[in-house]
Formats: sequence, C-alpha cells, structure tokens
Amino acid sequence: MITLYDYWRSSASYRLRIALGLTGEAWQSIPVNLLDAEHKAADHLARNPQGLVPALKIDGQMLTQSVAILEYLDETRALGLLPENPLERAKVRATADAIAMEIHPVCNLGVAKYATTQSEGTITMAGWMKHFITPGLLAVEQMVDNGDFCFGDSVTLADICLVPQLYNAQRWEIDLTKMPKLRRIGASLAEIPAFAAAHPDKTPH
Repeated sequence: MITLYDYWRSSASYRLRIALGLTGEAWQSIPVNLLDAEHKAADHLARNPQGLVPALKIDGQMLTQSVAILEYLDETRALGLLPENPLERAKVRATADAIAMEIHPVCNLGVAKYATTQSEGTITMAGWMKHFITPGLLAVEQMVDNGDFCFGDSVTLADICLVPQLYNAQRWEIDLTKMPKLRRIGASLAEIPAFAAAHPDKTPH
C-alpha cells in the first residue's frame, strides 16, 4: 500500500494528495501532527531526516520533497504533468517553482512562527503571510495562461502547486480581486475529483 505521511494543512502534503488522487491507485494517509511536533520524533526522522512532511512510501522506497515526488509520480504513472515541448515544460516548472520555491518556504509555519516571535509583537502571523503571499500570487497571475488551467488544457505541475497556495491565501484572507485568472483556474480545478478529495477539510487530522 502506498503510504503518505501527511499533515492536513501542509501545502506540500496537499500537493501529493492531489497527485496520488490523479494516479487512481489505492493509498493511505497517516497524519503527522506538526503542532504536536510529531515531525521531530525519531520515527518520523527515520522517514525524513529533515523532519518535514510529506514523506511517501511507494515502490519499496521512502521519498521526500514534494516537487521531486510529483515528478517521480509523473514519470512512473504517466500523469502528463509536464509538457513534452521543452519551452512549455520550462514555463510550467517556472510557475510551479514560483509557488513551491519562493512563496511557500518563507510562509512555512516554522519560518513564520520564528519571525513573529523574534519581532516581539511587531509582526503578526497574518501580516507576515499577506506580505509575502500577495505579491507572490500577483506575479503568478502574470505567468499563467488565460484558460481553466495554468497552462494548456490539462493539469500540470503548476496547477498542483497553485491550489494549495490558493487555500493558504484564503485562509489568511488575502485579497484575490486582482487575480482573476488564478480565481478562475482555482474554481475549475476544484471540480476535478482528485483536487476536491485532497482538500484539507476532507483530510484526517
């Protein structure tokens, strides 16, 4: 059985729940509660030495780092997440990276908590999130196509990275008024069963 070591509000875990749904294969989720520091426990560190989620047990291996795992699933399950054309593939990867490598790391729970604590109250969690998520998504708005997906007419790596970030934006009450393309794409993707089933509200925690 494919096993995802998961946290319901983790953007990186959310990405993998979507992709696993797209595979159509059976899999199970085992929650790792970040608020209780279960990700720092010895058993989880044995799965992921970084002490992060997700970790995915699949094909007899334990894999870490969500984007690397997404590409592994794409390559081994033929999900079609990356275009065959090198230029289009680069655009998809750039957009996915703009979210997963730029917005997400600085808005990671550990980073944000450290910043707010060290600021001695001058920075709030909501203020931190709005400061980084808003310009990050405004840039992504300019990077994507004008259709119902980030690129082309099917799900790509960029879509899988976008949806969890839109969830975070809504959670932190980010104003998406100036992002009509992202709002349209998000609404379209929400209709796809794999995306709907992966939503944090439907995830054990």
